[in-house]
Amino acid sequence: MTHLDTELQLLKKEIISIWTLVILQLKKTQDSLLRFDKDLSREVILNEKRVNAYELKIDRDCENIFALYNPVAVDLRFVLAALKINNNLERTGDIAEGIGKFIISNESPFDDNLLKVTQMIKMFDVSTSMLLDVLTAFENEDTALARSIFKQDEILDNLNLNASSVIADFIRKNPDKLEQALYILSTIRKLERVGDQAKNIAEEIIFYVEAKVLKHKKDK
Repeated sequence: MTHLDTELQLLKKEIISIWTLVILQLKKTQDSLLRFDKDLSREVILNEKRVNAYELKIDRDCENIFALYNPVAVDLRFVLAALKINNNLERTGDIAEGIGKFIISNESPFDDNLLKVTQMIKMFDVSTSMLLDVLTAFENEDTALARSIFKQDEILDNLNLNASSVIADFIRKNPDKLEQALYILSTIRKLERVGDQAKNIAEEIIFYVEAKVLKHKKDK
């Protein structure tokens, strides 16, 4: 095994570490929302510093690999993909932190009917499933699994599209719960962006494994 191979293996392990942490962050925000556990949300916000530290470390390691080993072909594509995936994961961590801040700002537990009609829990579940699937695709270089992410993202897109009318109807019937309805709407928008990040990651996996660029293409 060459020095480059060793560095690439270490880089892959670092990417998996930040990935696992970000998935845990998202799961904790879901638990915090359901149990209205503000302390758990504070933990998510505090752990965002770890996510940021991982991102900076991975960026530096990618730069060092470029400078010291001059990778080519699939090795080059892997490092380029790692840089972008790292950024997507950091942004996903930011999203989890933002949802945690919404929970802390709310004064009372979220209305059960509001969570039901907006299908908020389904959005969390789909978002987490997408992140887990792209992680598996990354570990196994499974481009078929990576491509399945695009279909899953349509579920989040559709729930996001329906959210405004559903929440407007809820507010008309429950004007006293306007503030938390707006928090939920903002959370829905954030979870839709988690899907976008997972989709971007899937594109990077396909790029480095198959040398195909899918960005901005409609047929994937």
